[in-house]
Amino acid sequence: MNGILKKLLTWVVLPVIIVVLCYTVVRSIMEPVEFNKEKDFREGIAIQRLKDIRTLQVAYKSENGRYASSIDSLKDFYKQGEMTVLMQIGSMDDSVAVAHTEAVQKANRKLTNRDLYQRYLAGDSKLVFSIENKIPVRDTLFNGRNDFRVDDLGTIPFSEGKPIMMESTIKTVSGVPVPLFEAKIPYRYLLTGLDDQLRINLDASRKDQNKYEGLQVGSITAPNNNAGNWE
Repeated sequence: MNGILKKLLTWVVLPVIIVVLCYTVVRSIMEPVEFNKEKDFREGIAIQRLKDIRTLQVAYKSENGRYASSIDSLKDFYKQGEMTVLMQIGSMDDSVAVAHTEAVQKANRKLTNRDLYQRYLAGDSKLVFSIENKIPVRDTLFNGRNDFRVDDLGTIPFSEGKPIMMESTIKTVSGVPVPLFEAKIPYRYLLTGLDDQLRINLDASRKDQNKYEGLQVGSITAPNNNAGNWE
């Protein structure tokens, strides 16, 4: 009986224990690797979303003198707003066009660039000037970006619908009012569904380094040129 038990332990139980131990060791090595691989993938998508928010905020400020206070305001700005762009008509390297433009302006010194633009639209293609023009935001920003969907702008990817946290303010710096904004995506939402302990460890590591536990663009505490904490 002891011989049978010994053989059973040697040929059945021991190999099973070895397999389980090997699997445990491999998993302990692979889990962080897989976690970081998925984290990097999700971060790439989240960073692009924060960059899109920054692009819209910069355009919004150029038109309104301040940053939008909510994602909904940015969405409305993209869908219905207009922005000022500088249009360059003709080239200063075209000496014939430059001479023609000077002759037109000399003949009527009250002509504005807006008047020149009307002449250009009427068919006078030999004009050189620049003019500010209003065009729809949606016709200017993110053209050719198949992955841009404005209705997803305020949602944290992979979070089951959690909202991106965004604030704006005007802070006095050296006696000067400075518009500021920030947008944040916490890891606890971005990494939903991944190993929770590894995510907790990541947050703790970031906190120990006095870094935000997630992704952030801009800052409402101090001007940082709207930098992202991944840059």
